[in-house]
Amino acid sequence: MKLNVSKLMMIGGLMLTACQSGVTDDFKYTDEKFADIQMLRYKVEGFEQLTLNQKLLVYYLNEAAQAGRDILWDQNGKYNLRIRKMLETVYTSDQVSKDGDDWKGFEEYIKRVWFSNGIHHHYGCTKFKPEFSEQWLRDQLALLNYKEELPADYVSTVEGETWEELMPVMFDPNIMQMRVNQKDGDDLVLTSASNYYGEGVTQAEAEAFYEKMRDVNNPEPVMYGLNSRLVKENGKLVEKKWTTEGLYGPALQKVVYWLEKAKPYADTEEQKTVIDKLIKYYQTGDLKDFDDYCIAWVQDTKGTVDFTNGFTEVYGDPLGMKASWEAITNFKDLEATARTEKLSANAQWFEDNSPVDPRFKKEKCKGISAKVITAAMLGGDLYPSTAIGINLPNSNWIRKEYGSKSVTIGNLTDAYNKAAQGNGFGEEFVIDQATRDLIKKYGDACDDLHTDLHECLGHGSGKMLPGISDDSLRAYGSTIEEGRADLFALYYLGDPKLVELGLLPDMEAYKSNYYTYIMNGLMTQLVRIKPGNNIEEAHMRNRSFVSHWAYVNGKKDNVIELVKKDGKTYVKINDYAKLRDLFKTLLAEVQRIKSEGDFLAARQLVETYGVKVDPTIHKEVLERYEKLNISPYKGFINPVYELVTDKDGKPTDVKVTYTEGYAEQMLRYSRDYATLPLINN
Repeated sequence: MKLNVSKLMMIGGLMLTACQSGVTDDFKYTDEKFADIQMLRYKVEGFEQLTLNQKLLVYYLNEAAQAGRDILWDQNGKYNLRIRKMLETVYTSDQVSKDGDDWKGFEEYIKRVWFSNGIHHHYGCTKFKPEFSEQWLRDQLALLNYKEELPADYVSTVEGETWEELMPVMFDPNIMQMRVNQKDGDDLVLTSASNYYGEGVTQAEAEAFYEKMRDVNNPEPVMYGLNSRLVKENGKLVEKKWTTEGLYGPALQKVVYWLEKAKPYADTEEQKTVIDKLIKYYQTGDLKDFDDYCIAWVQDTKGTVDFTNGFTEVYGDPLGMKASWEAITNFKDLEATARTEKLSANAQWFEDNSPVDPRFKKEKCKGISAKVITAAMLGGDLYPSTAIGINLPNSNWIRKEYGSKSVTIGNLTDAYNKAAQGNGFGEEFVIDQATRDLIKKYGDACDDLHTDLHECLGHGSGKMLPGISDDSLRAYGSTIEEGRADLFALYYLGDPKLVELGLLPDMEAYKSNYYTYIMNGLMTQLVRIKPGNNIEEAHMRNRSFVSHWAYVNGKKDNVIELVKKDGKTYVKINDYAKLRDLFKTLLAEVQRIKSEGDFLAARQLVETYGVKVDPTIHKEVLERYEKLNISPYKGFINPVYELVTDKDGKPTDVKVTYTEGYAEQMLRYSRDYATLPLINN
C-alpha cells in the first residue's frame, strides 16, 4: 500500500499545495507548469556521503528502476506505446512548425501524456481531450511520412497507414473514456481502458475465474492474478504471465540484467538473497516465488540502501487484483528514522489499544519496521507522480507472520515544503487566523506523523478472519484499506501516547491535522474533479467517505459545520474531542468490514459517503481555487546519475546532477529505456 502524494499535499494543504518558486541553497525545487500540473525537483541529500559500493548499488538499481518503464505504459492502455512513439516523432521533428494554437495544444498534450504514462489522467483516470485538431496531426504525420514499426504479422483494422487506428482512440470521447472505471453497476472490466484484461473479458468472467482458484482453507494464499493479463484464447480464459520469457519479457530481461549488476554491491548478504529471489520470480512468474521474495525483503532491515521493484500496487485494476509495475531506489535518513523507530518499537501497544473488536487484533505484532528514506530514483508507477509513504508487502498473511516495512520519503516531503511559500491557500480556505496559526505551528510535524502512522502502523494493524481472502471487497478493497489506515492515523494523532513518546509537543497539535483532513475531504480535494463527475480515485474516495461520514454522524452534536463567511463556505470544527470519537467508531467499523470481508457494507459505506459530489460546493471550490493559480497536481523530475570511471573502465564514483529538463528527460527515457515493442500480446 502506498500513501498517495496528493494525499499528503492536502492533509497539510497549506504547506504542500504550492506553485510558488522555492529556492534553498541555490537548488530550485520548482520547475515548469502545464495544464493542471507543476513539476518539482527533489534533492538527494547525503548521497555524497555513501560509500563507493553503496553509490554503485544505487546507480545499478536506478537503471533497473527505469528499465521497466514501458511496462507501465502498456498496462495503462494497449495503444499507449504506439501513441507515445507517434507523438514524440512529431515533437522532435525539425519539419514540423512550432508555431500556432495547434502546436501549443499539442505540446501541452504530449507533456500530459508523459506525466500520466498514457492518454488518461494519472489521478482522475479520464481520457485527455486534445486541444489541437485531428487534421493538424494527420497533416504532420503525412508531412513526415510516418510509418509505425509494428510486427510483420500485424493485421491492421483500417485501410491505409496503421496509425489511422490511433486517431479515434485519441480524439473520439466515447472510446476508452476511463482508464479505471469504478462506477457501481457498470461492468468495470469492459468499461476500463487499462490493459489488464483482454478483449471481451467481462467482470463476471474475471471474478469467477479467480474465485475458482481460491482455497479458503489455505492459510498462506498467493495473490491470485497479480502478475498477469487475463485473456480469451479460443473462447477460454487464460493468464498471460509477465515474466522474462513471457509477456513483457524484453523489459523484464533488462530489469534482471541491471539487478544482476547491482547484486555484487548489495549492502548485506540478506539483500543479495532478496535480489536473487526477485530475479527468480521475474523468471518463473510463480506467485509462491513472489511470496518468498516478499518474506526475504521484509526481513532485510540492516542495510542503508534499499529498493522496491516489481508488480506491486493494484489501484490501476478496476477489480483491485492486478498490479502495476513500479520501482524506487532509496537510502535511509538516519536522523529522521529515529521518529519512525519509536512507532515501530511500540507497535504492540498501538495494536492492543486500538478501538477495534479484539477478534480483529493481532495477538503479536511481528517484524514491523519503519524508516524515513531519501529517494534516489523514481520509476514506473511512482514516476513522475509519486507516493510519499509506502508500506509493503501487501499480502495479509505475510504481514501477519513476518511483518512489514514502512517508509516515509523524507526528501519528497521536504521538496513540497520548500516549494510551498505564500501560495494563499490558507487565507482562502481556512476559516480564521487562529486556525491558520494552529496549522502553521503544528502542520509539518503532524503531516509527517500522519504518514508514519498511516504506513507503519495503520496498514500493519489488524488481521483478517480465517477464510477471508485479500480481495473479498473487490472494487472497494483499495478504498477501504486506505480509509482504514487513515482512520488509524487520525485516531492516534489525538492520543497522549504521542506526546509521551516525544513525537508531538502537546495535545493541541493533532487539531491541525484534523482540520486540514476534514477540509480536504469535504471541500478542497474537489479541485481535482471535473464539474458533473463523481469521485473515482481510491484515495479521494477514502478521504471523502471518512470526512462525510464524520460530518453526517456528528450533526446531532454539531461536531463539524459548513458555515458561510463573506459569501464563502468554510469548515468549522466545534469539538475536536468528539471528532476523535467519531474516527474511533468508524475505525472499528472499517476494520470489521476488512476483517470479515463484508462486501455489501463496504459498498454501502463508499457509495453513500465517498462517491457523490455536491455540485454547489464543487462549483464554489473550483472558482476560489482558480484565483490562486495553484496547480492541483505535482510531480517530479528525476536527478541524473553519471558513472565515473578511470582509464581502465573501473568505476571510481557516481555523480548526481539536477539540471535535466522535463521534456529532455522524457525523451531520453523513451530513447534509452524503450524495452518493449509497440504492441504486446
